[in-house]
Amino acid sequence: MESYIINGGNKLEGRVNISGSKNATLPIMAASILNEGTTTLYNVPDIYDVKIMINILENVGCKIYRNRDKVVIDSRNVSDTVIPDVLMRQMRSSVMLVGAVIGRKRQCNFSYPGGCEIGARPIDLHMRAFRKLNVNVRENSGYIYCDTDCIKNTELNLDFPSVGATENVMLLSVLGEGNTTIKNAAREPEIIDLQNILNKMGAKVQGAGSNIIYIEGVKKLKDVTYTIMPDRIEAGTYLCMGVATKGHIILDNVNVEHISSILSKLEETKARIIIRKNSIELIGNSKIMGIDTIKTMPYPGFPTDMQSQFVSMLTISKGTSIVTENIFENRFKYVSELIRMGAKINVEGRTAIIKGVKNLEGALIEAHDLRGGAALVIAGLIANGQTKLIGIKHIQRGYEDIDKKLLLLGAKIKKGE
Repeated sequence: MESYIINGGNKLEGRVNISGSKNATLPIMAASILNEGTTTLYNVPDIYDVKIMINILENVGCKIYRNRDKVVIDSRNVSDTVIPDVLMRQMRSSVMLVGAVIGRKRQCNFSYPGGCEIGARPIDLHMRAFRKLNVNVRENSGYIYCDTDCIKNTELNLDFPSVGATENVMLLSVLGEGNTTIKNAAREPEIIDLQNILNKMGAKVQGAGSNIIYIEGVKKLKDVTYTIMPDRIEAGTYLCMGVATKGHIILDNVNVEHISSILSKLEETKARIIIRKNSIELIGNSKIMGIDTIKTMPYPGFPTDMQSQFVSMLTISKGTSIVTENIFENRFKYVSELIRMGAKINVEGRTAIIKGVKNLEGALIEAHDLRGGAALVIAGLIANGQTKLIGIKHIQRGYEDIDKKLLLLGAKIKKGE
């Protein structure tokens, strides 16, 4: 099993370039199905989830060319409306294809999507929204069958501001009849990125970034060239690494507005943060101060995708920190691995109480999900001795060349078996 071998104790120093956003790239790639032409994307991260999305798009009939961060998708000959079970199970975001395939072909058959083991993450919100848009949805033995003779846009109110459901409704509605209003829509920056590319294709979408999105159906979309936004969670992860190792790093290709809630919490550790136009400089403090409370919330609140990295960073902070997870019920699976390394963490329901210790100790640990895996990389960077981290395929789902980027910053990390 492939692993990361990390020898901890080095301060991170230098510059790191933040890759394109995983959570923006995947729905944008799904949107390429809708224009019946060519979509040219730049700043596409080289990560496992993108490779899975490419496999799914090719399976339904797209032709794809890739050169580094450039991906060209030709969707003129999309013919298949079945998304294979083996691909759906590998990635949660594969459900994004469903709205796009129905929007283009008026039908789609698929199984329940997979992904990280961080909670149930049901797709009920997606299916209820589809039904309101005149899509017939039938379930049988773990498979879902969707079809419609006409997508009828309407007003709908999401029970929860789900990013995935918001994106799926947008993808389904742009080629529908009439107007759709999404109330209680997710407000994440990735929703704005999806709106921007859809409008560049010729769609009529407005309101992304607020809790109400309006979509006026159009008959046809056109070819598009688009550059994907930087990954705010990757940026936050490297900032946590900088604080945890008491280092001095500069992040390039960052949208500071997207990570304001992360920066405000990092400042509580007494790290020094210098903000420039498209970069952030972080100078870690010799003593990491604990953070009284962190509560994950939908955007613009503190992101659930940053919860585990902060907990890992806070294991060697001064004092006690309290972190409450309000989005996913199983997002503390990584904590047992940190405890194995000497961390003092008590999990009570959805709250973790972290009492800072002087040092962590290297150990054999395993990643069970993407962000928890990133937290364990942080732990390896700050631990005494050597850490062997297995299950790194989870990390590779969302972080481009994390080992190579850390090497450039002075970390001692390599791939092993």
